[in-house]
Amino acid sequence: MLPWKRVLRPLTALLLTVAVAAVPAATAHASTTTTATAPSWGSPRSSAAESGGGWNDYSCKPSAAHPRPVVLVHGTLGNSIDNWLSLAPYLKTRGYCVYSVDYGQMPGVPLFHGLGPIDTSAQQLSDFVDQVLSATGAAKADLVGHSQGGMMPRYYLKFLGGAAKVNALVGLAPDNHGTNLDGLTNLLPYFPGAGDLIKATTPGLADQITGSAFLTKLNAGGDTVPGVHYTVIATKYDEVATPWRSQYLSGGDVHNVLLQDLCPLDLSEHVAIGIFDRIAFHEVANALDPAHATSTSCASAFS
Repeated sequence: MLPWKRVLRPLTALLLTVAVAAVPAATAHASTTTTATAPSWGSPRSSAAESGGGWNDYSCKPSAAHPRPVVLVHGTLGNSIDNWLSLAPYLKTRGYCVYSVDYGQMPGVPLFHGLGPIDTSAQQLSDFVDQVLSATGAAKADLVGHSQGGMMPRYYLKFLGGAAKVNALVGLAPDNHGTNLDGLTNLLPYFPGAGDLIKATTPGLADQITGSAFLTKLNAGGDTVPGVHYTVIATKYDEVATPWRSQYLSGGDVHNVLLQDLCPLDLSEHVAIGIFDRIAFHEVANALDPAHATSTSCASAFS
């Protein structure tokens, strides 16, 4: 990656963070479907048309080959449709019952979700998984998350009883130990009030900064819980969840994967790995069905 891009992208992310945090809460009445308690898409009311690709079908019954529904968990500033326009159909055509959840909505901020307190978002995920399990009759689900969506479920597994309902968690570029945005979060103290503004208006962003109280609680006593299979798929070109090695988990039943070890030619960064990278998607499929896993390589982009 060119040096100017390595500087520009995290700087853009930081500026976007501050811009989103400045959205006035007074516009809360603008959308009644973007509150923390009223998901827009990703609820049992969603139709195949709403999902845009045939997932969120609550009549789907898991097969013997794929007995667990897959719940997709979007990243920060994402939503249950846009984040999964490629991966959801990819899994659907391979025989999975696929669902996607919205979480972390803030008043007056449509479409750009994952901004609310992450412990509250984890409760939303818990409620959604219960709905999916009830609809499908499955005993457990598998979770696949991008960015915050790969980290936030760990709170659900560790503190909200999710370990009894989840078989596997697959994280695409998850910020498991927070992010420093290539060191740019270290600049926040030089902008008086910026940190407090982010924490007050978009707490989900503040929770993801390296060393936050949320992350300290999440990672205390170990990264994993027994009974859940963990997979982390990272890219060395990540400019958001940095340093990229901090995405890796330690503990039992963990498989940490670097995308460039699978395909050195893959230049995907933080967004691309979750949005359209079929090499990463192939590794997701392997994690969901390890008994039938096949080698992931550059050729997987065409599979």
